[in-house]
Amino acid sequence: MSVLRNLESKLAGLVEGTFSRAFKSEVRPVEIARKLAREMDEHTVQSLSRVYAPNEYAVWLSPDDRAQFEGYEEELARELSGYLLEHARRERIALVTQPQIAFKTDERLRLGEFGIQARLVRPPAHEQEHASQGDEGHTMVYSLSERVSEPLREPDPRRGSARLVANGRTIVAGPAGAVLGRSRDCDVVLDDPNVSRHHAEVRPSGGSWIVNDLGSTNGVKVNGRRLEPARPESLKPGDVIELGTSSVTFDLG
Repeated sequence: MSVLRNLESKLAGLVEGTFSRAFKSEVRPVEIARKLAREMDEHTVQSLSRVYAPNEYAVWLSPDDRAQFEGYEEELARELSGYLLEHARRERIALVTQPQIAFKTDERLRLGEFGIQARLVRPPAHEQEHASQGDEGHTMVYSLSERVSEPLREPDPRRGSARLVANGRTIVAGPAGAVLGRSRDCDVVLDDPNVSRHHAEVRPSGGSWIVNDLGSTNGVKVNGRRLEPARPESLKPGDVIELGTSSVTFDLG
């Protein structure tokens, strides 16, 4: 039996609804990162003194989406693993091992759709009482219907990383980019009532780094100049990104 035995029924029920054929854009790493964090949060297990989360994640992609990651899939998996480690640290979630990310292909998925299968797996000889293996059959399927529509190019790992400095803290953004906002699941969390929950993102695109407004209420400025809606702005070292009454300084890693 396929490990995605629940996927076919999900697709059958949603193909005329959530999965709109109008969305032809490819899956972006930052979208995978956000959904991985959501799956971690939604599949926690409470023990006597700790909250455990899945430590193995399979990301199921359409053939076309899988092909775009050829050449840096292993690096992206490491980057996503680090993203989940940091998310678990912020949320005080325990992990029995470092998160493992595996990419897989499913022919039934269309461009822009992806599935995430989360499991909590106890390693051999590990004596953790409450860290038992989870159900392999549960797979959450996502489409990109909430995405801001724009022409995109996937990040090249050779572009390195970027550093974002906010409130005296430095956050390193890799190929998956970083989301800035008030929500605790953002990479750069800004405790500012004038900042939207998911205000903006900084990511590599077309050989450089850009900042993109994610539909915020108060908009985004770069060096005092307001961004036009749905029009990303290229960034250079030393640029100051303004969100609400907060500011984030951009630099290359």
